[in-house]
Amino acid sequence: MFVDEVNIKVIAGSGGDGCTAFRREKYVELGGPFGGNGGRGANIIFKVDEGLRTLVDLRFNKIIKGGKGANGEGKNKNGKSAKDIVIKVPPGTIVKDNDTNLLVCDLKKQGEEFIVASGGRGGRGNTAFKTQSNPAPNFSEKGEPGEERYLKVELKLLADVGLVGMPSVGKSTILSKISRSKPKIAAYHFTTLNPNLGVVKTSDGRSFTVADLPGLIEGASLGEGLGDKFLKHIERTRVIAHIVDMSGFEGRDPFEDYQKICKELKDFDERLLTKESLIIANKMDISGAKENLKKFKEKVKDKEIFEVSALNNEGLDKVLIYMANLLDKIEITPLEDEEDFEDYVLYKYKKEDPFTIEKDGDVYVLKGKEIEKLFRMNKFNSDEAILRFAKKLTKMGVDEKLESMGAKQGDIVRILDFEFEFRN
Repeated sequence: MFVDEVNIKVIAGSGGDGCTAFRREKYVELGGPFGGNGGRGANIIFKVDEGLRTLVDLRFNKIIKGGKGANGEGKNKNGKSAKDIVIKVPPGTIVKDNDTNLLVCDLKKQGEEFIVASGGRGGRGNTAFKTQSNPAPNFSEKGEPGEERYLKVELKLLADVGLVGMPSVGKSTILSKISRSKPKIAAYHFTTLNPNLGVVKTSDGRSFTVADLPGLIEGASLGEGLGDKFLKHIERTRVIAHIVDMSGFEGRDPFEDYQKICKELKDFDERLLTKESLIIANKMDISGAKENLKKFKEKVKDKEIFEVSALNNEGLDKVLIYMANLLDKIEITPLEDEEDFEDYVLYKYKKEDPFTIEKDGDVYVLKGKEIEKLFRMNKFNSDEAILRFAKKLTKMGVDEKLESMGAKQGDIVRILDFEFEFRN
């Protein structure tokens, strides 16, 4: 089953909780804090495996969840970090964040990997909070929550040359002749329902990959026929080979076929027309093909045109040499613009405010990733832990902001599902 697009939810593992413990050995005076830190939660990692050609495994695994780090223990024992979850994907996999529509990563090379969701750090045990002014802290942290994201995972085939054309012009036949790929070939439209990939070797020893893409029809860029489902795979190719049925066997005009395909490429992405391209005039063994080719050449003078008969395996060697020569002089350029990646955007723009305050009736509601993470990691099991949390809010400017909004002593403040009274 060929699957090239899935939406999934990834939840990285939370960090283990820190431990609150004290030394109580008989002959150790003023033993002090003795609680260890929690272990790191599991990262969710995507890793390229060249043996894969589809995202079918992800289709049946819509929620991927990482394990929690082990909790810290007494005697300063740190918890063990959880084992990372590694998901293997084919080369050419693009990952987007569904909430921001920004690119998370673009994975191309064998073994390349990327953390798509980071595991939370382990909470610190009370030993980590020991200071001169507080030599015996009676509090520790919970583990940091793991990153949770909704992702769109998309496969765009990594092929050097893409074969495009109307249905039944001979794309699959050409691929079967120039490589060991065995695509389905039949005398009806849309025999090819999924892209086929083949490795080609020229007579002078050079090699490259060729993709046979399902037949396009007028309106494909708008979803007609097989629609734009497979047009995206052409974006990855460095050279576009237009296959034209020069015989006109099905009653279509070869030049009109070529024009329609060019229009669909332009409508999908204008950059496709700037790629190097050539025209393969196929089915030259059928009567009438020579006359049609003569008329075709009068109208198309800016492209290299090759006469072939894929069925009889004639003229293909010359085409492969020309493709290899083109590829030798074309540099590999990134598919996506730098501005589309989230790491570029995060670097370019200033950090967001740590919190916002909204009023819901008489309740002041605190929101924000930073303040919510601080709340989740705090253990409210001792007066000292509660006081520490209150001091952090004051330091972040929460008290000052609440006062400026008219909050008075005893007013209710909410963070997530927790409510407390405002005291200043």
